[in-house]
Amino acid sequence: MTTPFPKSPTFMTIDEPFRFEGDLYDLEVEGQIPAELDGTFFSVGPDQAFPPKLGDSNPFNGDGFVRAFRIKDGHCDLQLRYVMTQRLAAERAARKGLFGHYRNPFTDDPSVKHLSRAVANTNVVAHNGLLLAMKEDAQPYAMDLQTLETKELYTWNGQMTATTFTAHPKIDPATGELFGYAYAAKGEASDDIAVYAFDKHGKKTWEVWFKSPYPGMIHDCAISENYLILPLIPQVMSLDRIKAGGIIFQWEPSLEQKYIVIPRGGEAKDVRVFSAPNAMPGHVVNAFDDNGKLYLDLPVALDNVFWFFPEAGGKFPPPGSFGTEVTRWCFDMNDKHSKAVPSVMSRMAAEFPHCDDRYVGRPYKYGFMQASDMSKPYNPERAGPIMGFFFNTLLTMDMSTGAATTWFAGDTSSTQEPVFAPKSATAAEGEGYVLSIVNRRAEHRSDLVILDAQRMQDGPVATVKLPVRLKYGIHGNWLPTSR
Repeated sequence: MTTPFPKSPTFMTIDEPFRFEGDLYDLEVEGQIPAELDGTFFSVGPDQAFPPKLGDSNPFNGDGFVRAFRIKDGHCDLQLRYVMTQRLAAERAARKGLFGHYRNPFTDDPSVKHLSRAVANTNVVAHNGLLLAMKEDAQPYAMDLQTLETKELYTWNGQMTATTFTAHPKIDPATGELFGYAYAAKGEASDDIAVYAFDKHGKKTWEVWFKSPYPGMIHDCAISENYLILPLIPQVMSLDRIKAGGIIFQWEPSLEQKYIVIPRGGEAKDVRVFSAPNAMPGHVVNAFDDNGKLYLDLPVALDNVFWFFPEAGGKFPPPGSFGTEVTRWCFDMNDKHSKAVPSVMSRMAAEFPHCDDRYVGRPYKYGFMQASDMSKPYNPERAGPIMGFFFNTLLTMDMSTGAATTWFAGDTSSTQEPVFAPKSATAAEGEGYVLSIVNRRAEHRSDLVILDAQRMQDGPVATVKLPVRLKYGIHGNWLPTSR
């Protein structure tokens, strides 16, 4: 590599490119991995393989890099693999960056015009015997669940015709059916939305197309037993802007957030749109139905959190100047004139939630998240400056009250998204373990921590010591061996 990576926040401190693929067997464990944990913790994040063509890039533009922690009989092995996308293969052949700005094909090298820009760096979801590496601006890549070999760009054997697909599909635990959607479904900045469902064997069971209220970001979705919900974020796309070499999204403070609701199996005419004041809906905890009312739980940031997608003129709120609210929205589906009614569950700066997957779309009690608790100490002399997204606390939240039990990772550490693994298929809801990668910033390496979800305050029951540093990932999931 003849060109160094830029000295910018995207490529510095704990997020310096890692770029190593390999296997680590029988990792060192402090404490004891619970014997009932038998499965794989998959996660993925951006790890740019080559310096950006245009000199710098935002954190979401890196190549998809998968981590698979294989846990059985108290032992843990680790596999590290890039998703071998068309983009990565082309840049490896050229030994340089060829793709331009995030979601802007007009800034690419002409030699890659015919290739998919998919980076598959946001989430990894197991379905129909495959591991799907996903990012919302393109079709997913299918990988082998055991070897992590990249197989193909995945369209469910041609059953999905949208040009994009969400990184946050939801799987109904009762049927194994996967629900997902595409926004900008006919090309960048289009206002087309497509909704899909595929059964556990990968057969399409539902497809519907309709227009978005405005061409904005829809990062996550939720399902209940009767509905699918799409939170529309006031980050607005512009084709003219990217043709001029600019950024794909721009924060629009004058626009409302929208919640698009459609009955499962419904048609475009059945879509309802609920409005709420300008804010940034985040990642979904869960949703459920109750007596004709639909409830949706998710954190809501009260202003724009993406400094790399500012308002017109570059305005971005200073870090710490706005709050985050874990919110329960109520939608009365029996009243066509009803409005969205919010209830604030917690004002913790909590995000990246999971619930117990066995309760997706059903009434539930527990959410598992990470939080940025700036009342806790941080040692920049040893750990380096905080750049970009920063979380230092893991928590279990009682979603009926908003009360949480927490674990603080330490004054030189930061956390990554936690996932939940039940003790068994028949264990009570929330009876199980929270797993998360923790970055030991002063030591420039990482650990995997395993905590009892009902006793978070007691700290890890096991810490899997990693001899390497894993960049900040985005999302992941627990897959028990029995599935």
